[in-house]
Amino acid sequence: MRHRIDIDGITVAYDEDGAGEPLLFLHGWGGSAQSFLPVYQAFQPWFRVLAIDFPGFGESSLPPETWGVGEYAALVRQFLRRLGIERTHIIAHSFGGRVAIWLAAHDPDMVGKLTLVDAAGVKPQRPLSYYCKVYAFKCCKTLYRWGLFGPRNEERLERLYRRFGSKDFQEAGPMRRVMVRVVNQYLDDLLPRIQSPTLLIWGEHDTATPVRDGRVMERLIPDAGLVVLPGAGHFSYLDQLATFNRIVKHFYLGGT
Repeated sequence: MRHRIDIDGITVAYDEDGAGEPLLFLHGWGGSAQSFLPVYQAFQPWFRVLAIDFPGFGESSLPPETWGVGEYAALVRQFLRRLGIERTHIIAHSFGGRVAIWLAAHDPDMVGKLTLVDAAGVKPQRPLSYYCKVYAFKCCKTLYRWGLFGPRNEERLERLYRRFGSKDFQEAGPMRRVMVRVVNQYLDDLLPRIQSPTLLIWGEHDTATPVRDGRVMERLIPDAGLVVLPGAGHFSYLDQLATFNRIVKHFYLGGT
């Protein structure tokens, strides 16, 4: 069932169904609560399932400033408290994984079992070509600001974004500054602080957050295990839905 709640002037849209222990879904960048719908529905018979639209996505309002991972985690914390939830299990994908990592590290008593799916947050290994592209973009943007590309206007700036920016960056619109801040926050140092039993699920062919990131998390999180789904990509939970649901169900419910 769809709901809306006001948290410090921000409208947060969320879905809530079922009964039992809370199970919170945190979606990836560019997604919404609906991104997890097939998994959400599969776990509704056993849990009080909740899925939010992060501010700036879905039907939630934009964040009031350039938020980072900490601000998103603080909002989730307030959201849970407003709903009277002291502790919840979490399933989080990609960007949602960043938020879940931050919350589990800073508020361990609020997080029960944790499932991170193709999660972001580990400092990536970048090829030299990536840094060349980044520095070329920064140089071009500086020259643009100096007016060396002609009169400054939005059209010229958009050309730079189209040439150098990733697809996510190009499509981020008013969330670009938030995206830049978020993707440059590396959470490796927080991983050893996670006390929750943690299930890591990765797509074998994930190129956005490669399996190498999952292996780093498995090594650094004290109680973690990694499952790699053959043939799956960054949205491994959709690419291998039946297998994903079976594995996660066993993690949360055992032999039920």
